[in-house]
Amino acid sequence: MSGKRNGASDAPQAHEIDLLTYTRRLGGGFWADVQRKLPFYGSDFKDGLSSKVVASVSFLFFACLANAIAFGGLTSVMTHGEVGIVEMIVATAVGGILFALLSAQPLTILGGTGPIVIFTGLLYTMCQRFNIPFLPIYAWVGVWSGILILVLVVTNASALMKFFTRFVDEIFAVLIAIIFIVEAARSVVSPFTASPRNDATALMTLVLALGTFLLARSFKTFLQTRYVQRRFREFVADFGPTIAIALMTIFALSLPEVKVADVAIPEHFGTTTGRPWLVDMFSVPVWLIIACLGPAILVTVLLFLDQNITTRLVNSPSHALRKGGGYHVDLAVVGVITAVCSVFGLPWIVAATVHSLNHVKSLADTKRDDDSGAEHILTVRENRVSPLAIHILIAVSLFMLPLIKQIPTEVLFGLFLFMGFATLNGTDFYERLKLWLTDRNLYPDTHYVRHVPWKVIHLFTLVQVLCLVVLWILKSSPAGILFPLFIATLVPLRLLLNKWFQPEHLALLDADEQAGDDSMGDFRL
Repeated sequence: MSGKRNGASDAPQAHEIDLLTYTRRLGGGFWADVQRKLPFYGSDFKDGLSSKVVASVSFLFFACLANAIAFGGLTSVMTHGEVGIVEMIVATAVGGILFALLSAQPLTILGGTGPIVIFTGLLYTMCQRFNIPFLPIYAWVGVWSGILILVLVVTNASALMKFFTRFVDEIFAVLIAIIFIVEAARSVVSPFTASPRNDATALMTLVLALGTFLLARSFKTFLQTRYVQRRFREFVADFGPTIAIALMTIFALSLPEVKVADVAIPEHFGTTTGRPWLVDMFSVPVWLIIACLGPAILVTVLLFLDQNITTRLVNSPSHALRKGGGYHVDLAVVGVITAVCSVFGLPWIVAATVHSLNHVKSLADTKRDDDSGAEHILTVRENRVSPLAIHILIAVSLFMLPLIKQIPTEVLFGLFLFMGFATLNGTDFYERLKLWLTDRNLYPDTHYVRHVPWKVIHLFTLVQVLCLVVLWILKSSPAGILFPLFIATLVPLRLLLNKWFQPEHLALLDADEQAGDDSMGDFRL
């Protein structure tokens, strides 16, 4: 696909534009984003008229719905039903539609995330301990956080992301991908450890989950085969995950005698507890409203980092985006969504890393490297139609809850596995990790392999692995609420690596393929 086909033939490559320039004036970054992206607004809809977009929508609809159901269910457990699955679906639908229409980088997909759910549960526990109503406190924490986020936008705080390099981005992306894989695997294994155990149900869980995963992966790589005509191979590759979901759902429905878990959503639309949608925010004293600023600061840090790191990953030079993005505009939209959702007692949503990266890949034309076997993105169908359609369908699903319940939960587990591994395979971190088990004579011909000693490559990867392990332990510890602060500490750690590695080696290991090749200069060994 050429640049002209993508509707941005006259635009510079996204990585050639400094999206994080500190303007030194209030709101300067926001208005720069608006001026940069506004000329593309019309083409964002025109470029969405493509079969590839239809395939992306059909895949990501199920993925985003699964995410809403999974994290909505977990939120319901941690808040004893005060915020549940229906609220998460509503927040995902409304927030996603607003973001698709107003954001600077519509390829980013919003959704619930693990750290946000954990924070919500801890906030509920605190309210129970002090015998204060949860929903008004939750609403005020969210409103304050939305205001603080807008303050960060006005002060151009997203420019701080200049200090977050690929070293940090990859650790974060791999961490989120592993969370998806581990949670999906745990759900598949749980029927085998249940007491009493139903062997038929346990086996069906394994078959449906692995079947969905293997079919989706096989269909996605069908384009690289030599079978039948290319147009048919492209269709199978684009619609692969959707075809896998349909086939495994039909398989499960054809064996009604084997009981499998239905999607845990109610039969009818309404709040989980039957409460009014609007939260009575002024049912708590003024001093408590002001005190909500404390936890709001932690939520703001979490949303700021999660949103901006995922945006950096989406805007990566390896994705060959031509229309660029806008960190400040995207953060402003998230701030508004956070405040609005809080008033109605809806979950907070933010850029979902795994879904966003799979969204980009589902819209991409790729080419497989003959030497390394890795796929490289040639161009991406940048548009607003796919994210808008995805979230409109999620909104429509609220009125088709009985039909959605027909999809076995195990099929959604398989989709989570597919998305987790797809994200993992798209990082240099994972590719360098595989080098530990690869014959050095068979290393792929990448920019860092060509110019960096293999011992240095392995040492750099080891540092990332240790950081990943520490983050995983901290995430699961009582200090998990401070998880975003620990991510931020990776920035000074990356700066400290200059004392242990040669700057030219770090520059290559921390660069994308194209950036690495373009910046050789005096660094050639």
